[in-house]
Formats: sequence, C-alpha cells, structure tokens
Amino acid sequence: MPDLPPGASRYQKLIHGVFFGRWIPGLTEIPFTRDDLVNQAVIEGITLPKNVGDVIYTVRYRQPLPRSITVTQPEGFEWDIEGVGTARYAFRLVPVSRIVPNENLVVIDIPEATPEIVRRHGLTDEQALLAMVRYNRLLDVFLGVATYSLQNHLRTNVEGIGQIEIDELYVGIDKRGTQYVIPVQAKARKDQIGIVQTKQDIAFCASRYPSLVCRAISAQFRRNDVVALFELELVAGQVKIVDERHYRLTRDIG
Repeated sequence: MPDLPPGASRYQKLIHGVFFGRWIPGLTEIPFTRDDLVNQAVIEGITLPKNVGDVIYTVRYRQPLPRSITVTQPEGFEWDIEGVGTARYAFRLVPVSRIVPNENLVVIDIPEATPEIVRRHGLTDEQALLAMVRYNRLLDVFLGVATYSLQNHLRTNVEGIGQIEIDELYVGIDKRGTQYVIPVQAKARKDQIGIVQTKQDIAFCASRYPSLVCRAISAQFRRNDVVALFELELVAGQVKIVDERHYRLTRDIG
C-alpha cells in the first residue's frame, strides 16, 4: 500500500485505507460500504462523525482525494465516489470533468432584492446563496421560465444510488405551458461543483417526475456578490454545460 503524504486528514486516511484494501491495477470500479469506513476507522484509531456520510461528502467536494489514490488514475480519467445503493458506494474511473466559472464571461447586474434581515442572519454560505437565488428570482432570469421553490434540503432515496440530498428543488412553467423540475446545487466559493451530485439530481428527477423536463442547475458564489449559474445536462454519462451566466446583485442600479 502506498504511503499517505504528511498532513493527510483523518477522512483522507480512511478513504486511503478503504481504497487500497481492494485496489489492484486495472480495476475501474471498487465497491465498498459504510461499514467498511467504520471498520477502517477502528483499524486507524480514528473517531468517526455521527454522520458517517460526512466522510464521503468531504472528499467529494471539500478535500481532494489523497495523492496516493490519484496517482493510480490513467491519463484523462479520475476516481469518483458514487452511491450504488443504501449505504453502498463505489470508486469509479470516469473521464475528467470540471465545472468551474469562466473568468471571461461578462457580469450582469441585477437589482438586489434579498431582505436585509435574511442576508444578515444567513447561517452558511450555501443557505445564503440559495436565499439570494430565490429572492432575486435568478432562475427565472437565467432560464426564461417562471419558477417556484418546492422544497429545500430534500433528503430522499433513489433506486440504485441510495440516499441523496437536493439543496433546493423548483418547479417551473414556460410561455408554451411546458413544465419543468429544476434541482439546484449550491456551492460556496471554495467548494467544487459536484459532478456526482448533478448525476444524482438528474436521476431523482427522472424517477420521481418522469413527465416533467429536468433542468439541472448549479449555483456558485464568486467574489463581490457575484453568483455564477450553470445549466448542466447528462450526455453519454458525462455532465456537460448547457449555459452559464454570472449575475452581480447590487443596490446601485440607476
């Protein structure tokens, strides 16, 4: 088993141990379970959080996989961790894909409509971002569709994937009467837009709302109250950008 680099976090140590307990060269999928994380924590002498799923969330979006794992990736591919059932996961080799804001896009000014009391007392960056999208009707502007928030922080199960959480779910209708279901993924400035989360959101919509057109959205904070919005689509198993716009919320519009 390759050594971990100095300074690896406890979650990286767990993922490292689980991965190399099963990996052999040439594998493209490595299944494991939540119990495997628990057992590895005992081996490593690591205290797990009450929500073991936080380990998976952290290494998906907030910390990179250990270099010991990434060096096993063939050129042009990377390891993703995907849900494959209740408390079941798999490392899967997938084509490299990054959804990051285009620095060359023009920024569109939008009159700020978020209530000051909401801005002041937002608990997290993600909650604040969802509130800004909602109160400023940014989805309506971005998609050209009348949208309505149906539920936020929706936790549910999808067959073949397991438990997922959708940051906020909207429904919408356009001028021709076409109805949409719109899952929104919100990310703070330093977090990475999740390819796996987008796939899960789309799978949920196909399962729960087969008669509605799914339009998957990712929103990310940038600097100076700029919000980057992406419309994403699944094409041949890969997440692709359909459209991207950047909006600045401002009270200084003449």
